[in-house]
Amino acid sequence: MLNDLRNFSTDYFRLDGKVAIVTGGNTGLGQAYAVALAKAGADLFLVTHNNRFDETKNLIEETGRQVEFFQTDLTDRDSIKEVISKCVSIYGKIDILVNNAGTIRRTPLLEYKEEDWDAVMDINLNAVYLLSQEAAKIMVEQKRGKIVNIASMLSFQGGKFVPPYTASKHAVAGLTKAFANELAHHNIQINAIAPGYIATANTAPIREDEKRNAEILSRIPAGRWAYPSDLMGAIVFLSSNASDYMNGHILAIDGGWLAR
Repeated sequence: MLNDLRNFSTDYFRLDGKVAIVTGGNTGLGQAYAVALAKAGADLFLVTHNNRFDETKNLIEETGRQVEFFQTDLTDRDSIKEVISKCVSIYGKIDILVNNAGTIRRTPLLEYKEEDWDAVMDINLNAVYLLSQEAAKIMVEQKRGKIVNIASMLSFQGGKFVPPYTASKHAVAGLTKAFANELAHHNIQINAIAPGYIATANTAPIREDEKRNAEILSRIPAGRWAYPSDLMGAIVFLSSNASDYMNGHILAIDGGWLAR
């Protein structure tokens, strides 16, 4: 035991020589995750739905790490397989998969359209399952790997006006545990981050609504919205050797929201 304690090093948090895929990696939280992984030493393969990635490219290249972008539609199942094969063809391996890409459509339940349900579930759930399955095939051969899913406060609660988002994020939490149960003995760890309320472009309309913003802040013990940078330490931890005995966990980073 004493030997184990002496061997511990902050190098356990380093990702030098690792390759990470991040979906939705060019904006918002995905951009923060990608930059954090690069700063810790990883090379990046970022999956995007548009070609606006100059800012992210510059931020990563400033760290001295390599970054490749792959623009695709994650509702296309053939494209999902191509994400994995393309990354392997460039880097030769996959050490980390961050399933960050997601979407939300807000509509009252009685008015919700079937096509909106399908669109949210395709990105938030089906793509997570299929990407994780394809990546796991590579990781099992390598006998190591990390998968980090992005859950939500609505993995624990019901919310309003977002039934497919809530259903998908509950399911992401379940998939995280199910994959962990099957893959742990292959030295693959699957965990999830559940962000609280984050100040991004997507949440700008809520923050600009004075009444709704005040309601949210009154529930957060920290008294503020999170910044994307507040999530950067967690993604490095869950992607590194420091979390090798952590599996099937949903890590809430919410300023105390759930504690209320």
